Amino acid sequence: MNVLTQVEQEGAYSNLLLNTALQKASLEKGDAGLATELVYGTISRLNTLDYFLDRFVKKGTAKLQPWVRALLRLSLYQIVYLDRIPEHAVVSEAVNLAKRRGHQGISGMVNGVLRNILRQKDELVVPDNLPATDRISLRHSHPKWLVERWIEQYGEDTAEAICEANNEPPAVSVRVNTTMISRDGMLEEMINSGLEAVPSQLSPYGIIVRSGGNMAHTDWYRDGMISIQDESSMLVAEAVHPAPGMRVLDCCAAPGGKTAHMGEIMKDEGSVIANDLHSHKQKLISEQAERLGLDSIMTVTGNALDLAKNYEPESFDRILLDAPCSGLGVIRRKPDLKWVKTPEDIQEIAKLQGELLQAVSGLVRPGGVLVYSTCTIEPGENEGTVAAFLADNPNFEVADDEAGSMSRVLKNALPRGGGVQILPQHFHSDGFYIVRLRRLS
Repeated sequence: MNVLTQVEQEGAYSNLLLNTALQKASLEKGDAGLATELVYGTISRLNTLDYFLDRFVKKGTAKLQPWVRALLRLSLYQIVYLDRIPEHAVVSEAVNLAKRRGHQGISGMVNGVLRNILRQKDELVVPDNLPATDRISLRHSHPKWLVERWIEQYGEDTAEAICEANNEPPAVSVRVNTTMISRDGMLEEMINSGLEAVPSQLSPYGIIVRSGGNMAHTDWYRDGMISIQDESSMLVAEAVHPAPGMRVLDCCAAPGGKTAHMGEIMKDEGSVIANDLHSHKQKLISEQAERLGLDSIMTVTGNALDLAKNYEPESFDRILLDAPCSGLGVIRRKPDLKWVKTPEDIQEIAKLQGELLQAVSGLVRPGGVLVYSTCTIEPGENEGTVAAFLADNPNFEVADDEAGSMSRVLKNALPRGGGVQILPQHFHSDGFYIVRLRRLS
């Protein structure tokens, strides 16, 4: 309840607040898992919960104190979306919390609202006869402006599939450090240890772990044999197609997953310069490289717009611009995103992306490749940005798919602007855009 209240009042990130709260509370594994589900689940289903609550709260949820609103949302989430918590336990827990935090009047109101809801639980449905935008927005808990935008960009059925996929729990996927062990070797170790693990269909470096707890707490992770990374994200380094001995620049590198993956693909031969705007993130990249035993990675700090001042023109074989973006492809991992983003944010970030692409393009040698990627599904940030860049830079063209990674995903994903747009429902992985651009002269 406290985490949800702070997220709403202070616009704080739910994952950071939750991690801090969990560390303080020292809950057992099962309880920590439930607390996590309750926070993310309630945030994910926010507008649907309020839609139902408004029928039962006389003055409407908007007029409640933030903590009372959080408590009712949290309780209703358990009643509607979870099936292992007895309803009487939800009500008594909520009433006790209301007494501790508030007073008799509030606990009485909470008790009345929740008991009333239980009596009419069967009526908690989103009507089918609403206009498409309203129906999808309420059934799958997304803001209306975003649903409208996706219907316009992708059509009604695809927009609904995106929203539905965004509410699924994200898969646990790891990338195998092939400088240390093969994927088959790693799979064998995991299965022999009693984990349920299968090879990724999306990336030849990936493994999906269906049961096995937190992979960051394993010896495999500590010893540098695996990294935790989404499957879509693994395709990016593969698309860069760096070879041993190459000089590679990663312009916006933190936290370093793609940087490290490029170092692994290059067998740690050559150099990968990993730049990031924030100095505290430089440490994260260095720590990753050290854990994975990669000596080819060098970290630097600075604005990617200024990289051309720091390096000779045409001095890199490969450049990766994994651009800052609206993040609309990773809502499943960061449910807060959908409630805080605005259309203006998208416009602003697309402008920056175009500037970044232009700024770093002169550093690629003729014949070299620049890969542009984002974790969003917004056309203006993806194929729109690339089309504008190509129109202004006739010395660049869309490059062929040397690694075969793009062709491999196109059976499900969408071809867009010479690149590939992965939507969250295509492979039950993050929404991602990737395009390869070759410099001709």
